Amino acid sequence: MIGFLSLHRLIPYHYTMHFCRNLLLSFCLLNQAVFASVKMQPVDSLYKTKDLQDVIRSFVKSKGDADTAKSHSNLSFFPSVGYTPSYGLELGLVLSGGENHGDPANTTFSIFNTNIFLSTNGLASAEFKHNDFSNENKWNLQGDYEVGRTIAMDYGLGTGRPHQGDDSFVLNGLPVTITPDVMPIQYTYLKLYEKVYRKLFDDFYAGMGVIVDGYQDIDRPRRGAARRRSYNVMYSIKNGYPLGGYWANGILFNLQYNTRDHPNRPYKGIYADVVLRLNSETLGSEHNATQLKTEFRKYWSLSSANPEHVLAFWLWGDYLLKGSLPYLELPGTGADADERGGRPYTIGRFKGTSFYFNEIEYRYPITENKLLSGIVFVNAQTGSNQQNIHLFERWNSGEGGGLRLLFNKYTRSNICMDYGVGNYGARGLFVALNETF
Repeated sequence: MIGFLSLHRLIPYHYTMHFCRNLLLSFCLLNQAVFASVKMQPVDSLYKTKDLQDVIRSFVKSKGDADTAKSHSNLSFFPSVGYTPSYGLELGLVLSGGENHGDPANTTFSIFNTNIFLSTNGLASAEFKHNDFSNENKWNLQGDYEVGRTIAMDYGLGTGRPHQGDDSFVLNGLPVTITPDVMPIQYTYLKLYEKVYRKLFDDFYAGMGVIVDGYQDIDRPRRGAARRRSYNVMYSIKNGYPLGGYWANGILFNLQYNTRDHPNRPYKGIYADVVLRLNSETLGSEHNATQLKTEFRKYWSLSSANPEHVLAFWLWGDYLLKGSLPYLELPGTGADADERGGRPYTIGRFKGTSFYFNEIEYRYPITENKLLSGIVFVNAQTGSNQQNIHLFERWNSGEGGGLRLLFNKYTRSNICMDYGVGNYGARGLFVALNETF
């Protein structure tokens, strides 16, 4: 435990990708540093498609140089820098990449993402995620390893309820101003999971996994009215959780169906995942709990000539079947695996003992060379509390649009810039790498 608490200067990545620190010029300059790690590929079937690396090459190489896959890297590397009053000066580094571990005709592209962040206010994070497929997709390994100290904005439980401060502008899931009745919760955390899937037959997998979620050194209002109004304190006392920290560790049982043509930016296919999570006191959890997690994604390519015209549909749910969860483990806005769901709201703006989210998005190319494209989206979310708000009873919606800059055409990575509006005056700008889903 002492070793874990010594990590109190770390914080997760999803609060650090503020728009002001995504400097496109830096993307261009530092992306050149990874060109030397290029994997040799025999044929460039995407020579008519232009990405950011092609744009850079057009300035630094002669016109006679061929546009081939040999001059591209499967790595995307860029820095981030910015400033907010809560976090101080922020410096970050993002590395994303992937490769095929078998025949591309029958093996899904494997991907990974690494994020490191530091701030002058003593906040930082380290995160590594991977999704690997063996030859012919016989095995699929998915993992996530995170350690950090972060600040969560606490708006209470349930959907369909306005809150003072809802009209604050949101940058990448974080409000730029914090009103007095929004309770920031600062805490140290360690999160990891590893899931192993075995292919049973075409596109269908089954597997198991382990998950560890630890929350320690949780700051809380010390006394008076602020403490009495703290949703975290009230919930923890009611459900028998220590106020300073707790663990939620368990075993995962998984079923998955996957026909997507690419994990970063699918043009077609289906992804369905069902997970039964069993938190156990035997494994160190504060309380036993049983959760059912479901996810369904469907992609329709609307044009054979331009497959980038895509209609995408996303359903995500997390249902508490038995027992109880610690407050910081409750599902909500941005609680999906990539922490991207729920634009335009603050991460954690809505949450509940059970939570459901859906979204539909239309993606379309803008330029003929596919360098620039766009999207429009509509979504809705609903959550329950432990009192009078039930799942599917009250909803909050969001809608908006955005632009995509193709970052690496061989890994289908792109830079996403989205603006959305929602209920109660919510509005926000979101900048990230790769599609929301």
